[in-house]
Amino acid sequence: MTARHDITLPDMRAEIIASVRALADPAYQQRVWVDREYPSADYYDDLTLTVNILYDDTTVLTDPQAALGRTLASEAEVGAMSRLAGELTRALDEVGRDQPDERFLASPAWPSVVDAASAALEVLTAG
Repeated sequence: MTARHDITLPDMRAEIIASVRALADPAYQQRVWVDREYPSADYYDDLTLTVNILYDDTTVLTDPQAALGRTLASEAEVGAMSRLAGELTRALDEVGRDQPDERFLASPAWPSVVDAASAALEVLTAG
């Protein structure tokens, strides 16, 4: 069992988990990101927002190790997020960063992103 660290930024962690959950759910991606069927009038989400949260706002995918103790609680979480960073970066590079969301969902690289996000979500929500 890996050591767990106290989280100093729990609200930011909640944003990370919500973004990872979106990346792990192809049905959500189709419904919300592509078809724009939002659960409420004041709701918005798309791949760009998700990427911005994970790379820019929280920097958890930019440097997962640096997030340990801030938004990530264990080395297992760091490892899972590192894997997700690799898969998502690969998909962004292969498809092109300014492409419509449906291009990403149709990419041969996208199932690996979904798999890595699913694994990361499982680790992030395990304890």
